[in-house]
Amino acid sequence: MNSTKNINKDIILREKLALQRTLLANQSTFLSFLRTSMYFMMAGLTIQNVFDHSKYLILEIVLFVISGGVFLLGIYNYFKNKKEIEKSEVQIGNFKADYLVDNEYI
Repeated sequence: MNSTKNINKDIILREKLALQRTLLANQSTFLSFLRTSMYFMMAGLTIQNVFDHSKYLILEIVLFVISGGVFLLGIYNYFKNKKEIEKSEVQIGNFKADYLVDNEYI
């Protein structure tokens, strides 16, 4: 009976660690979207400061719009994935009842 509890304990630990890795990957993905958005914004600002403003106005506007779009897409992606991760976290709790008997695992 004790070996069964150890197996379930390992399953819970693996599941929790997998969820933590997934959360960190989601955060890392959001930061990548943010970084890309900032690159486009910096490109627009560089064109504005280096070249004649009136010639490249359309390119600046396009770069700023792309920057905002990438940023909004990153926010949407982050919260959509966070919701899915929270939904899958409920499945880990099924093994918790096995540990309430032993005081050392509480």
